[in-house]
Amino acid sequence: MVIKSDKELQFLIKSGKILSSILSDLKNEARLGISLKSLDSLAYKLIMAAGGQPAFLNYKPAGAKEPYPSSLCASVNNIVVHGRPDDYKLKNGDLLKLDLGVNYEGFLTDAALTIGIGEISAQNKLLIKITEEALNAGIRAAVSGNTIGDIGFAIESVVKKTNFKIVDMLTGHGIGRKLHEEPAVYNFGRSGEGLKLKKGMVLAIEPMVSAGASAIKQLADDSFAVKDGSCSAHFEKTVMVDYPKALVLT
Repeated sequence: MVIKSDKELQFLIKSGKILSSILSDLKNEARLGISLKSLDSLAYKLIMAAGGQPAFLNYKPAGAKEPYPSSLCASVNNIVVHGRPDDYKLKNGDLLKLDLGVNYEGFLTDAALTIGIGEISAQNKLLIKITEEALNAGIRAAVSGNTIGDIGFAIESVVKKTNFKIVDMLTGHGIGRKLHEEPAVYNFGRSGEGLKLKKGMVLAIEPMVSAGASAIKQLADDSFAVKDGSCSAHFEKTVMVDYPKALVLT
């Protein structure tokens, strides 16, 4: 657990503003016929123009076979996270997850969103809605005096009202000087249990939800996919624990 100082927070706020603006631009560019590779190229250009560095480029997460080769994670349909941008062109009905990290002067932020391309099914519209609601519930629980378990419980409570499933194995995380810091932020939990939250902790909260099975598999390119081929959604924001509510940085 790393408590960030007021000075560090100012850099994280700047990093988060850069990320939020770029992620909004990428969302607006994602449309029928555009390739994932072109979205990645745009992400790189925008981050560099803003005075930042891509946090994901050449980063090797635990369990990966090789460093990540892109600035943007672009995951389609059953791919949950870490999808590599390639020549695939977005099609009608696709669910696209855009996950982006920015390093500004050594301070890192991380955020993700899910959008439907063209006309999507009613089920996938609901999947997006519920996953975003789960993120917002988790953020509301990220206040000093609560616990990591409270965040997970809040997220899980939203998803449990549906037939959707929180995907196995994948979690949120601490963030700041490194892309992944302690603690792990689970998308399930028991209220009042786990690490006590303190003001100044910075967390990447990120529910990942499947329309079908919770089981996932790691593919050859290090991305993770829902095992039964079901669509998935992913939302993420970087927040600082505070009271009476968390400070959203992205």
